[in-house]
This record gives sequence, structure tokens and C-alpha cells, in this order.
Amino acid sequence: MTSGLSNNAKSKVREQAAQGLVGRPELLAAESAAYHSAGTCTFYGTANSNQMLLEAMGLHVPGTAFINPGAPVRDELTREALRTVLGRADFKCPPIGWVVDERCIVNAMVALLATGGSTNHLIHWVAVARAAGIVIDWDDFSALSEVVPLLSRVYPNGSADVNQFQAAGGPGFVIRELLDAGFMHADVLTVRPGGLREYTRVPIAAEDSRLIWQELGASQDESVVRPVSSPFSASGGLKLLLGNLGRSVIKISAVPDDRHVIEAPCRVFDSQEALHAAFAANELNRDLVCVVRWQGPQANGMPELHKLTPPLAVLQGKGFKVALVTDGRMSGASGKVPAAIHVSPEAAAGGPLARVRDGDVIRLDANAGTLQVLLPEAEWAAREVLPMPQALRLANGVGMGRELFANMRRNALSAEEGACTWL
Repeated sequence: MTSGLSNNAKSKVREQAAQGLVGRPELLAAESAAYHSAGTCTFYGTANSNQMLLEAMGLHVPGTAFINPGAPVRDELTREALRTVLGRADFKCPPIGWVVDERCIVNAMVALLATGGSTNHLIHWVAVARAAGIVIDWDDFSALSEVVPLLSRVYPNGSADVNQFQAAGGPGFVIRELLDAGFMHADVLTVRPGGLREYTRVPIAAEDSRLIWQELGASQDESVVRPVSSPFSASGGLKLLLGNLGRSVIKISAVPDDRHVIEAPCRVFDSQEALHAAFAANELNRDLVCVVRWQGPQANGMPELHKLTPPLAVLQGKGFKVALVTDGRMSGASGKVPAAIHVSPEAAAGGPLARVRDGDVIRLDANAGTLQVLLPEAEWAAREVLPMPQALRLANGVGMGRELFANMRRNALSAEEGACTWL
């Protein structure tokens, strides 16, 4: 959609609402001003990351990802999409099963890392790959992140919105830079006859409404998108964390350097609502690691935990060293707050988070890639693994049609396996 209330201004209102400084009318007014028209939001979250990845896979008309509804070229792009699907006389569009191979999957992973995209794809992309018969895991993402440069800063990893990203060069600029530097496979099939190079241009409409694609020059705003020769950072900003709390991931592209290591006593919550209640009661004003468990695929289907961001951001803004550890997901929307997410195995599967107790000291070290509860090994091994509380189990499984999904929850694989319900 076109830009409305800025993402930064929207986030400030959310933080004020979390503190009770503004009421629901003010919050709704801010949300309505931010999400004000047709189209995806201007936040570089899961939906817009999907669009970036589809460009990198060569699966739609080049340059269409961030063209606003109502733009003069939009209708013609829709017609071009239909022509592409039907196949032109001089080029038969290949079926998706031919296009999506290992190189295509890797290209999408590289594009995600180079743009600081949504961490939801640490789950989604594993599942997409499995559907194509390809097995990837977080080791693969971590290895790529070590070498793929960060070329863009779009909210929540910067102040620019997606429209500013598009105006600065957008997907075409990023793909061109990655191809030229050898970070992406050029020898792939796409739905276009010119291959992936077609995705390094931007579409414009000629006077007779015909589409033409224009070459991109230099970045139009290097505070938003940069060339490989001068990236925002040499790595993609994604870290794999290992330790006695399991395997998890953290996105550090927007986390201040002095918050890459957090060591503090923990407070354990069984839901994001419980954390909000503790925050409202002023119980969290200290250095703290918040553990939110029972949020994985087997527990409750892994809902988005974005409501955790405002209170944690407020605590960090007060100068406290805070972090989140959860077996749930946050879409990367944690932004500046260090968050170890998708912890696997999850608590509902008997994972280590089910052993954690209030007051345990936890160390999250994004530099070393570790996530540890600081207890003697024998004491930790002897700690009882708690079952999911009965009230929570009932709430997760009964009502609103939840019973229909009981078998899927029971058979769900881990987040690192795409939370799929098949092997």
C-alpha cells in the first residue's frame, strides 16, 4: 500500500498504549492511519518478504513485488501475469516443479538474508523446500548468513518503509548486486525467457500502455539500499543459537551491539497475555530474560507473538537489559530487542524450556552463538520436565474449531523442520 503513518510513529503509539499513556481510541486511530488502503503493509515483515523471495525465485512478472495498487503500471502488470501463466507463443512458461530446484531455494534464502527479511521464513522456507523434495535447516541459513552481505535497511531493521525501498532500487537492485557478486545462481529457470537477469530491472509503462523494463543504475538512497561493495554489514544478521536450552535463531540486524549478550535471571510465562499482565503490574522493571513457552507447533499452532514487542521495547528503552526466549515466533518484528525464537524442541514436545523455572539465570550470547541456562549439568539434567498446564491444553484444543486441528498439532514436526505434519 502507499505510505501512511510511519512505522516508527505507529510503534511509538503501541509502546505508549502498552504503558497506559494513550487509550484504545488513539491506538486504533494510529493503526488505521498506518494500514489505510489496499495492499500489503509498508512494514518489511512476512508478506513483503514473500514478495522479495518470489522475485529471487523468478516466479512472477519481474519487478512487480512493490508496485502499489492503483499505480498506472499495476493493471498492465496484472495482464502480463496472465500472459505469462498462459505462456507466450515464443516461450512456454515452465511448470513450477521445473523452476523450484536447489539453486532456486538457495537464491531465495540469500535474498532473504541480504534484505533482513522475516524470521518466519526460518520455518516457512524449510516447509517450502520440503514440498519441493529439498531438505534445508537452520545450519544452512546460518552458513549463508555468515557470507551474505546485508544490502538493505527496511523497517523494522531501519526507518525506511517498503515504498522507500522500492524507490531506492528495490528487489531489482538487490538481485543485480547479488548476481554480479556471485551470491546468487544465475543458471536457473524462471517463468520468463530471459532468466533471472530479467529481475534486475524495473517495469514502466510506455505511452501506449505497453510494458517496458528499465535498467537500474546506482542506489537512489544508500541509507536504504547499498551495493555489495559497501554493505550495511558483511553478514546477513541471522545467528543460530545452540546450548542446553535447545536450538534457536536470533535476528541481530537491528539489535544494538551492546545488547548482543544478555545474562540475567529469567521470568517464565505461559502466554504473551501473562507477560503483558506482569508488565502492567510493574513487575518487570529490571534486567530480565523473559521466557514465553508453550507457543510451538504442537502446543497451539505457533501464533504470532508480536504483542510482546511493545512492552519489551519499553523496558529496553528504560535502560534495562532484557531479552526474550520462546519456542514461538515473532516474524523478526522484535527489531531492537534481542529475541531467541523458535526454540526447538519446543516445551510441548518435552523440550528444555519445560525445565526452566523463575529465577534461573539465562545467558543469550549472539556473538558466540549460545543459549544457556547457567546451572550445573547434573542439576539441569535432573530437573523435572513440566507438562503443559491442563487449563492451557484445554484452551489450545477446545472451541472455535480447534478440535479439528488436534491431529495436526499432535503430529507437527519441529519449527526447524518447517512445523510440517509429515516426514
